[in-house]
Amino acid sequence: MTRSWCAAAALALAVLAAGCGSASRPASTPSSPAVPLSLTTAVTGPGATWAAVPMGAGSGANQFWQLFMLPSGGSRWSLQTPPDIATNGALILAGQGGQGIIVGERPSLSLTFSAVTTTRNGGRGWTTLPPATGLADVPDALAAAPDGRLIALGGNQQVTVTGPGGGWATLTTRAALAATPAARSCALTGLTAAAYTPAGSPIVAGTCGRAGTVGVFAYADRTWHQAGPGLPAALAGQPVQVLRLSRAGRVDVALLQAGTGPSASLLAAWTGDGQHWRLSPAFGLGRAHAVSVSFGAGGATAVALPGRRGVTLAGPASPWRALPPLPSGRTVTLALPAAGTTDALAADGSSLTAWRLAPGSATWDRTQAIKVPIQYGSSS
Repeated sequence: MTRSWCAAAALALAVLAAGCGSASRPASTPSSPAVPLSLTTAVTGPGATWAAVPMGAGSGANQFWQLFMLPSGGSRWSLQTPPDIATNGALILAGQGGQGIIVGERPSLSLTFSAVTTTRNGGRGWTTLPPATGLADVPDALAAAPDGRLIALGGNQQVTVTGPGGGWATLTTRAALAATPAARSCALTGLTAAAYTPAGSPIVAGTCGRAGTVGVFAYADRTWHQAGPGLPAALAGQPVQVLRLSRAGRVDVALLQAGTGPSASLLAAWTGDGQHWRLSPAFGLGRAHAVSVSFGAGGATAVALPGRRGVTLAGPASPWRALPPLPSGRTVTLALPAAGTTDALAADGSSLTAWRLAPGSATWDRTQAIKVPIQYGSSS
């Protein structure tokens, strides 16, 4: 048993013990939750971009999530849905190096657990991993450390991690974390993401009941620390929700919603060590909301908004840029395969159409059409 695994086990016991002796403070500034994000998303690694897309029916037993892959430098997407797992539940993506990806399936129909599978060669071969407790209904319910360890956020608000043998062990829970000194000052109301820092330390995110506090918590020196970024003075009194938190190469990137209603705005934040952050300018949402969010290399961010709208952010110090009206489709998944390039995967039934917005262009170019063999009725 390695020292890192022993430390994780000790952490779990210590945090759970802390939860038995303390109670979290009541929220000082109640806030209405942000509209839940769609799990349609894309992630770009050094060797490939991967996108999770719901296809078939709009919902129910005849909706099947599909996985598509675009090699680095390529222009053609290919269908690479993992074999031998049911895909009625949404697919949760955890990026790896090269052309690798780890895929977790959300519970669906009669399943109560989440199948987990991985490929390191662009989908040519898949390896089944130990299943996880049912993953939460958030895009960042599964993440991988640089050394391959996994962290998962369950629908029961429990955070688990894998050890050297591949099995899962409890790291913390929302209640236990909320009782720690780091989270008591936040009035933690719920967990929304689990990730690792680029150095391999666990990091989790959630929603704080206390205004002006960003609920990001990192584990270091055998304890949890409040690790979220500070907000600009203009937003310091606003309630904050962490919509996404994900590792993108050598940085972690978070997407925050500050405020609610017509005053709500989005901010992206980047960190290389889980402690020091760089913030983007604020993007005013008006009465809109983020529908789905995808990340590219270096933490580039793409956000789909209602009404076929979308915005992108190249990275720290870059401005938000509005996209031309998004292509039509029941769902549209944005992807950022290369600097300045945005792809839109428009799905409707069993048809997927890929569109590309080249750097400096104001129009989408249709690049590909894929007919996906949907086995309607196979889950009934």
